[in-house]
Amino acid sequence: MDSKSNVRLRRAIFSCWRKEHAVELARKLHNLNVVLLASGGTADAFASAGLPVVRLSGLTGFDDLLQGRVKTLHPSIYASILARGGSEADSADLKGVGVEPVDLIVVDLYPFTDPNSKARKDHSPVELIDIGGVSLIRAASKNFDRVAVLARSEQFEAFSQVIEASNGVTDLKVRRDLAAAALRWTSYYDGCIAGWLDREDNQFPQVLGLPLEAKLDLRYGENPHQQAQFYIIGGQEIQGIAAAEVLGGKQLSFNNLLDLDIALRLPREFTRPTVSILKHTTPCGVGNGESPAEAYINARSTDPVAAFGGIAGFNCTVDLEAAKVLREGFMEVVAAPDYSQEALQELRKSKNLRIIKLPGARPEKSVDMRSVWGGLLVQQYDTGFPEFDELKVMTKLSPDAAVIEALKFAWVIARYVKSNAILIAESNRTVGIGAGQMSRVDAANLAIWKAGQAGLALEGTVVASDAFFPFRDGLDVLVDAGIRAVIQPGGSVRDDEVIAAADERGVSMVFTGRRHFRH
Repeated sequence: MDSKSNVRLRRAIFSCWRKEHAVELARKLHNLNVVLLASGGTADAFASAGLPVVRLSGLTGFDDLLQGRVKTLHPSIYASILARGGSEADSADLKGVGVEPVDLIVVDLYPFTDPNSKARKDHSPVELIDIGGVSLIRAASKNFDRVAVLARSEQFEAFSQVIEASNGVTDLKVRRDLAAAALRWTSYYDGCIAGWLDREDNQFPQVLGLPLEAKLDLRYGENPHQQAQFYIIGGQEIQGIAAAEVLGGKQLSFNNLLDLDIALRLPREFTRPTVSILKHTTPCGVGNGESPAEAYINARSTDPVAAFGGIAGFNCTVDLEAAKVLREGFMEVVAAPDYSQEALQELRKSKNLRIIKLPGARPEKSVDMRSVWGGLLVQQYDTGFPEFDELKVMTKLSPDAAVIEALKFAWVIARYVKSNAILIAESNRTVGIGAGQMSRVDAANLAIWKAGQAGLALEGTVVASDAFFPFRDGLDVLVDAGIRAVIQPGGSVRDDEVIAAADERGVSMVFTGRRHFRH
């Protein structure tokens, strides 16, 4: 690095919420003959630690105003930060007001970003919106050519090692990297505040500033040659997969997390013990029963071949009986709200089985985001089934109460199956799943074929179609296979033709008026 870009630290301004780490850094800077300047409580902490400190109020001529709301917002402070190195005009301005340049800004912002912190419990969130600290960070970042900036106490120890090794000198690369990190942090911080202000607003803002925080390093992405990271949205209660606890097995992978999203959401749509088995982000079997073990057996029966190496999601506590049937085959991951101690002991016999605990209720409001080339697609997550209150029987034959319940069971699961989706079911388990096909008749044929491969009878089953039947051909192949009732949204220009086909074939058909594509 060109020595002309090196800057020896001589004066540093501190403004920190958490004082203990600031004191440690200040002591190391003092040992390097750096003059310490600090505001309010930070100055008090330095004095209590026996460190010489210049109070910013002495520099500006103003005590803290508005009970501490205004401490660092003063031209003298910002002139000392923003003065350009090598500028005679800037040096003259500083000399004219009796101010010396500052080489280092050290900030630890008010803890707005952690909704579960003691500070958030003891203070109104409004009072934890930092003004002065963010302003100091932005000024120092703008002048990274001369000024170094630390925006978080988590940076202090690493920076201490850098300056001790360099005897108090920073180079341009260090300052540029610190400025970039500081601005990323303030962007995240502001995003958390905006999210809090928007918490009751269901509208999408014109500008979306997502506060994303790295939560988990992943071994790799979808394939070993791809790097990957798991981020969470900051400033809100940690929930969903981010709150999951790993109780055993290997590190979770990118693909595991994708599958877990549905494996955890789907069974929580039901109150009875229910299990969903996921493979490549699509259910390959869902079942419920009187016990967790029965629910798992019903789910696995749909497609035992595809279930191999899958992810099993439970909506109930896994007991010893369920753990034993789980270990009869190979599962990558099992996820549940809880486990009995006996079940955990049994599951941990499979050393590579990832055991995930995720307490909590069914997810409600959330946002679905997907990346595309050049941007993000953002939508409300597809939640709830209000259509169950307005189901319309479209055929001469009306389904009885038991068939209606089976249709609802199939409809709920179909929402989680990749489109085009055809899902054949009994009242307590899926029987055949046709997912991700380019035509609906292909999805129907696939669902029938999958049921045949598993040796499952289709006579008397029901079917859910995530979108309308564009032609009667899909319905005909399903009726030929033995189904007796259909649930679909309707909305095709050929609805009358499809309804007439159902009447002709002697099956009942229910319209929901609501589509559930999943691309």
